[in-house]
Amino acid sequence: MARYRPEPAHRHGGAAKTAVLLANLGTPQAPTKTALRRYLGQFLWDPRLVEIPRPLWWLILHGIILRLRPGRSAGKYALIWTAEGSPLKLHTERQAKLLAGALGEMGHRDIEVAWAMRYGEPGIGAVLDRLKAEGAARILILPLYPQYAASASASVFDEVADWLKRTRNIPELRFVRSFHDDPGYIAALAASVEEYWSKHGRPDKLVMSFHGLPRYTLDRGDPYHCECQKTARLLAEKLGLAEDRWQLAFQSRFGRTEWLKPYTQPTLEALGRSGTGRVDVICPGFVGDCLETLEEIAIEVRAAFLQAGGREFHFIPCMNERDDWIAALAGLARAHLGNWLALPAAEDPGAAARARALGAER
Repeated sequence: MARYRPEPAHRHGGAAKTAVLLANLGTPQAPTKTALRRYLGQFLWDPRLVEIPRPLWWLILHGIILRLRPGRSAGKYALIWTAEGSPLKLHTERQAKLLAGALGEMGHRDIEVAWAMRYGEPGIGAVLDRLKAEGAARILILPLYPQYAASASASVFDEVADWLKRTRNIPELRFVRSFHDDPGYIAALAASVEEYWSKHGRPDKLVMSFHGLPRYTLDRGDPYHCECQKTARLLAEKLGLAEDRWQLAFQSRFGRTEWLKPYTQPTLEALGRSGTGRVDVICPGFVGDCLETLEEIAIEVRAAFLQAGGREFHFIPCMNERDDWIAALAGLARAHLGNWLALPAAEDPGAAARARALGAER
């Protein structure tokens, strides 16, 4: 078996192309037990995700988890599945198209924007193969995870590194590590909350729920917990919230080990028991709605809060395809593309001024 994949035919004299690759977590192909077994098998086998010895974990994964969990997970996915497919896939695909349009309006029409999933399809390696075959010599990898975690952002970088190991003629690469405190991202988050409140009124408490990680990740040096704390603080400041009007929490626990605290569902149950009338929940760690927001928060946690005595529960949707979020994403991409960008004025004399104005607004 050849060590390296065959190279596409070399294009002599062709202009080098630049591309942006948005990477997200992934999704099963269908809300079925078979599809979930395949997806979870890939997802949960990632050593970045589960840091226990491989032989022991293989026995647990294949002997217990993949026998029991796919059926339960399929039922949850079925609750949020749309006629067009997985919500996460749809939002990621749309964000890529809108980002390409936003960059084009800023004078960068020659930049291709693609998207891929760390687990499931389309895979990162396959999309990188396509971009390279189409002449991309410079590729910016932009994981859609605002807060860095070894089990998320670094796993994307691992997949890219594996692709590089099998590639003879590698392109120039740049990576976006995280954007938890990016002003455009924070402003778009705040605008989404303010817009929701302008239509539905304000809550007694805003809970900012982030995806959880095992506690040992913090003890071993993962900065995720700190970056979530900073995002929450910056968002609260942008919204002008007093300390007693908001709270941070972590959702999506798995297994019996201790995870980052406070936990989201017990936090909401305690608020319900304490007589808190209305709670709004936002998930700043997700830029597109998915299973963890639409099912876990909007259905499961909502039911737990109301059952505990809370009167009114509101889930504030993720930013999805909001114009301000796409503008922030374009600004983030442009900042990391740096000197790969051709001067906008080369194609449109007014583009440079418009880009500066857009940056000043952000």
